[in-house]
Amino acid sequence: MRLLALALLLTAASASAQMKYPITQAVPLVEDHFGIKVSDPYRWLENDVRQDQKVRDWVTAENQVTEAYLATLPARDAFKARLKALFDYERFGVPAKKGGRYFYQHNSGLQNQSPLYVRDSVDGPARLLIDPNLWARDGATALAEWLPSEDGRHLAYAVQDGGTDWRTIKVLDVASGKETGDSVEWAKFTGLAWTKDGSGFFYSRFPKPEGAQFQALNENHEVYFHKLGTPQSQDRKVFATPDHPKWNNTAEVTDDGRWLVVTSSEGTDERYQISVVDLAVADGTPRTLIPGLENNWQLIGNSGSTFYFLTNKDAPRQRIVALATDGGQPHEIVPQDAATLQGASMIGDEIVATYLVDAKSEVRRYAADGTLKGKLALPGIGTAAGFDGEAGDPESFFSFTSFATPTTIYRYDAKTGQASVWARPKVAFNPADYSVEQRFYASKDGTKVPMFVVRKKGATGPAPTLLYAYGGFNVSILPAFSASRLAWVEAGGTYVLANIRGGGEYGKAWHDAGRLANKQNVFDDFIAAGEYLKKEGITGPDQLAIQGGSNGGLLIGAVVNQRPDLFAAALPAVGVMDMTRFDRFTAGRYWVDDYGYPAKEADFRTLWAYSPYHNVSGGRDYPAILVTTADTDDRVVPGHSFKYTAALQNAAIGPKPHLIRIETRAGHGSGKPTDKIIEETADQWAFIAKWTGLEVK
Repeated sequence: MRLLALALLLTAASASAQMKYPITQAVPLVEDHFGIKVSDPYRWLENDVRQDQKVRDWVTAENQVTEAYLATLPARDAFKARLKALFDYERFGVPAKKGGRYFYQHNSGLQNQSPLYVRDSVDGPARLLIDPNLWARDGATALAEWLPSEDGRHLAYAVQDGGTDWRTIKVLDVASGKETGDSVEWAKFTGLAWTKDGSGFFYSRFPKPEGAQFQALNENHEVYFHKLGTPQSQDRKVFATPDHPKWNNTAEVTDDGRWLVVTSSEGTDERYQISVVDLAVADGTPRTLIPGLENNWQLIGNSGSTFYFLTNKDAPRQRIVALATDGGQPHEIVPQDAATLQGASMIGDEIVATYLVDAKSEVRRYAADGTLKGKLALPGIGTAAGFDGEAGDPESFFSFTSFATPTTIYRYDAKTGQASVWARPKVAFNPADYSVEQRFYASKDGTKVPMFVVRKKGATGPAPTLLYAYGGFNVSILPAFSASRLAWVEAGGTYVLANIRGGGEYGKAWHDAGRLANKQNVFDDFIAAGEYLKKEGITGPDQLAIQGGSNGGLLIGAVVNQRPDLFAAALPAVGVMDMTRFDRFTAGRYWVDDYGYPAKEADFRTLWAYSPYHNVSGGRDYPAILVTTADTDDRVVPGHSFKYTAALQNAAIGPKPHLIRIETRAGHGSGKPTDKIIEETADQWAFIAKWTGLEVK
């Protein structure tokens, strides 16, 4: 009998009643790992929903129970209506300039996907090139990576279907707007790099997967060259690492078109080997410029045979160096600073560098020899990004955003050092009505951790609060506008971002302090943030909700197990929940840089100690939990969330609801259509409003 038939789909009659969940079959399975008996009764939920009817039935049953409960929440419709209004504003992407043309994405407001436009001059009329909203009835097929050729005549672009990481690359003739017929399949984790003459482009791909294309491990990543007008079968392999099948290899072409630069990596750490190919030589042979996989090497640009790199070699907060193609030691151009160097590019005759100063952007201008020319004035506390450009061309663009400031696009002139607004959106709220405050609090070991507190201006006293963090993979979570989070604050809630360890806000040391054997620091930082918010009266005893996604979903699962008393509600999204098996699926093998190897005893014992799935503990009341994932997520496979939810629902952890919302035709997050984002967010905010006492009018 199918699992669906076994499940008694009873709705939650009241918030205080014990929830009745679908029956999840527990299959006895115990394995020995270094003397530890590891039980995994729900392993069958790892199976692909596309291929396993039992898993499909379980998903259907869980979604029905969750939907029945969410339909009882009074704030759901109010949040959905307000979110729709807040999302209905035009949004611009940062333009890319090629061949005198300007390419950029623009969303009129509620379009599920952002179309791509082109202008023949910086302020000329816009012409629609690609409208991905026409690709799928449900809006779940997205325009992913794209890049114009150097002369602006052609555009290579990638199609992402249903949220998958797999890509299909196509080419458009810009003048006519018609496809050329070129098509490349099975690209993944790829950049796009045109030759200077526009004859073709370089891309990265894996071999065509056999069988479980959405779950199989990704190995043998190779760089190919596709010549326009030829079938993919004739694409030339230009770089591969068969002796290192776990390496990823991505390519870029220098602005002068002379060099192909290939960056090789094995995991998520910024530890790269750099190889170069002289494109002036027919079928040039790759040679290693920077061996190892020891440090970050990020190409900024070149001047002939001299390359400029951003690196953390001998500089944990990063510096800029020059390196000749004939080898030798790097020559320092811009030394390490107290601030964290985040990125740099060559624009006109200068280097523009973005820094993080206590998790806020600062932009500095340098001459090519490293002489500081000054700082670029920014509109306030927030995040600046972009600054793509070329040596010899002083024109560039960047974006600026903050918690209450929607993304504005600026045009930058390196000759004058001045920036001017190129596109500023009009919004249905007044940014001046909100306050943003940065505070610092002490973690368990005394480390000072920054947080941003966002609320209505003049708000005082405890309020329902949403605390968010990520804490991993050297990722810096910076001030940025979110219509979703504004809806929570507008309704009277407080939003808090904690810049916990594991991220890159303070460079390599901050990252190292929150990974591998130090991962508990991440959880301690987050728990300390919750305690601080209550101690300072920002939130009340039963008003704290928490949220995190991906590695942040792991964070939420771990801290709920460790301190269920601290939180009223939790929203773990697309989380890594089984730390004993994460490296067995798709991109999971890359994450060993942050998590360690489950096959190594010391690492396993660390992972076992905080694995959310294995540490659900009965006998304590847990907060209300709404897990979210997608049935076709091939980054963090949904089996993580499925198994974790089954463990929650079958443990004696109190009467509050422990539910899962499983999106269909969606992946890890990128490419998700606007209407799905609005619906999911309305469900999440209504859920935590119920359990934090936020009254939505």
